[in-house]
Amino acid sequence: MKPLRVVVAAVGAGALLAGGFLLLRGGGDTAPPRDRLAVAPMVVRPNVLVDAQGAVLEELPGDCAAGRYPYVCMRAKEELGEDLLRRSGLTIVTAIDPRTQQAAQQGIDRYVRREDAPVAAQAMIVPGTGEIKALAASRALGPGSNLPGGRFGFQQGTTAMVYPLTAALESGMRYDDGFPYLSQYRAANYHAFKNCKGQNVAEPSFSILNRQRDHSAFTTLRSGTRTAEHTFFMKLTEKVGLCESVQAAKRLGLERADDLPFQEFETFSLGINEVDPVSVAGSYATLAAHGRRCEPRLVTEVRGDAGVVRSFPARCQEALEPAIADAVTGVLAEALAKGPLKGLGRDAAGMEGTTDAFSTAWYAGYTPDLASAVALGDPRGAVSHKLSDITIGGRRYRHVEGTSIPGPIWKSSMTEALAGSPGTAFAKPDLARFGGCRDHCAP
Repeated sequence: MKPLRVVVAAVGAGALLAGGFLLLRGGGDTAPPRDRLAVAPMVVRPNVLVDAQGAVLEELPGDCAAGRYPYVCMRAKEELGEDLLRRSGLTIVTAIDPRTQQAAQQGIDRYVRREDAPVAAQAMIVPGTGEIKALAASRALGPGSNLPGGRFGFQQGTTAMVYPLTAALESGMRYDDGFPYLSQYRAANYHAFKNCKGQNVAEPSFSILNRQRDHSAFTTLRSGTRTAEHTFFMKLTEKVGLCESVQAAKRLGLERADDLPFQEFETFSLGINEVDPVSVAGSYATLAAHGRRCEPRLVTEVRGDAGVVRSFPARCQEALEPAIADAVTGVLAEALAKGPLKGLGRDAAGMEGTTDAFSTAWYAGYTPDLASAVALGDPRGAVSHKLSDITIGGRRYRHVEGTSIPGPIWKSSMTEALAGSPGTAFAKPDLARFGGCRDHCAP
């Protein structure tokens, strides 16, 4: 009798085959009337996303837009990479906290509807670990006008002012150092701003105007941050250096959403670069962690049938002197407390983000325990589809600023996410070092 032969069928990459083809032949020299072919079923097991508590979020969809958590899906695929995505039957463990995720989603849904043309997105990150606890959006995200490949990002707006502020405090400036108020700013010459290659990038023919009507005769680091004064931050960036401001942003963890180099122009502090909420929240989380930068990470572990396939540990480094980070926090805490949002009822810091011509709107801020950034813009192209004369969430807006929609979303989400938890205090700024003024005092 001829031996039993088992033939296993080949399958495509990423598929898991349970079973095969079983071919039975009769014995002797006489051929059997026919071969009998038994086919076992093929089973392709999906990859599954689970939250930090092990509860299933959803099967990882091929098209993130079709899933329940499109922003989570997009970030998970980015972190996993192509090699892991080719596999199947994986359990993808994320840092998503159910309560924080719900708070973020409800905060967005309260102000932005799914059918609205602009999309709102929010990331919430733990300072000191980089764990992404929530990624929420008003609907499926799409590419911006300058972001090929389905990447999501909007111009950052005035939340980018924190980077020259950081560079200024590093350079030795104090809270009450500043400049006489300017209603408009124009560079005196082409070499007023140099990028990190040493190239002149100032544009003397271009004027920057302020949106504020009420102002003092002298603007300080504190008051300029509180009002997000455009001309002040142009002058501040000129003084401390464009490259120094860009380097501060990089050290805090900011990256462009399309992975291209920063646009290093004189208006860097006004937020001309397209970024996503994860990157902005991550850079603010560095300040909350006293200058300790941790790479944002959604995926903490990937498991297969045989156990752990890959772990994603925290990747942290000291990016900024703690005293500098705490000094920046002191300025941003005042900006939040004295601004339209009036704080969170616990130690918190924040910065509104409005872009030129109201193309996008942001709010970013943090407590010692949680950092968050909210972005709002039109994924069809924020420059051509501005947030002016527009209805969002059933309400008509003449212009959308950072405190119009993103700010209330941020405050609602942070309040709900932190409810019931003890209020951790910020470290006090070193006023002997940063208080008062030094070389640029009011007359």
